[in-house]
Amino acid sequence: MIRTFLDAGVLIAAFRSRNAASTPALTLLDDPERVFVTTDYVRLEVLPKPLYFRRETEAEFYEAFFAAAELVEVSQALVSAAFEEARQAGLAAMDALHVAAAKRASVDEFITVEHPTKPVFRVAGLTVRTLESVY
Repeated sequence: MIRTFLDAGVLIAAFRSRNAASTPALTLLDDPERVFVTTDYVRLEVLPKPLYFRRETEAEFYEAFFAAAELVEVSQALVSAAFEEARQAGLAAMDALHVAAAKRASVDEFITVEHPTKPVFRVAGLTVRTLESVY
């Protein structure tokens, strides 16, 4: 099994079928060879607005992902590790939290919709791939 951490953009792309990234994102989510790893930080990025605006189908889509995924526990130690990742690679706060969680869970891949020029691709010790490079 391929342990995979998805950034929030991949989940959003999967739900939004009007988006060029939606087909590869949905293919990725349906891959039986993958185990998905996530955190409450990703949940915080994708769920509040659909819940607030009562977009029930979208909220259910995300909740199904979270119910099936392995959850990395949020902790002060994780935040400290994220700070160090941010300092070393010039990451934004949320990206640093995702990277630290992915590393803590020993994932095989971190998949993002970000461009390869973004700081997340400078992270050492983590295989970071664009969604387009996967499918």
